[in-house]
Amino acid sequence: MIRLTFVAAIAAALLVPAVASAKGPSEATISGPGFSKKIDVLNDGSGGTVGGDLTQQSGFFPAAFGQSPDPMLHRRPAHLGPRYTIVWKVPGGAPNLRLRQDIYPYARGGSVTYMKPGQPIFDMTTRGGWYRDPQLKQTLVSLGLSAQAPSGSGGGTNWVLIGGLLAAAALLAAGVILWWRQRGQRSPSTSSTELPAGSRT
Repeated sequence: MIRLTFVAAIAAALLVPAVASAKGPSEATISGPGFSKKIDVLNDGSGGTVGGDLTQQSGFFPAAFGQSPDPMLHRRPAHLGPRYTIVWKVPGGAPNLRLRQDIYPYARGGSVTYMKPGQPIFDMTTRGGWYRDPQLKQTLVSLGLSAQAPSGSGGGTNWVLIGGLLAAAALLAAGVILWWRQRGQRSPSTSSTELPAGSRT
């Protein structure tokens, strides 16, 4: 029993420096349809500020370093809507270390983020994956993001494009019908052909 306690204490002592060294980003640049914003972030990832909330609600830490229990989604959600991108500046690693994370604020069921696995960070690579937090949208709205998905941004049906295609199809059909009628009017009618004068009796 004493041996097990001693082993657990050693494991905890090794784990604390590893967690402490997992520093978060110092800056986030968000861009997407009709929106662009740069904000400062406390690199300890604490909440209570817009930058801290953004770090937590985007799932930066579990996506970058992994976490147990694992909060990442098991599969790509459907109906994501328009995509935005966060570029995180992470201090303490290689110069100008940047991590990219996609954001889908208007995803059905709540905002979703995706970080590509294998991005280098410190002496490791990102765990990556899909993460959901419905509160993320409200944080982005507080930064100036529209509460509704912008039209024509891929978040829904592009009615302008569909209307243009239907109008073009209607014009093409009208042109074909007109051409067909004019062709029929120019064709000679065999029933009205007169006999040559010398062949009359």
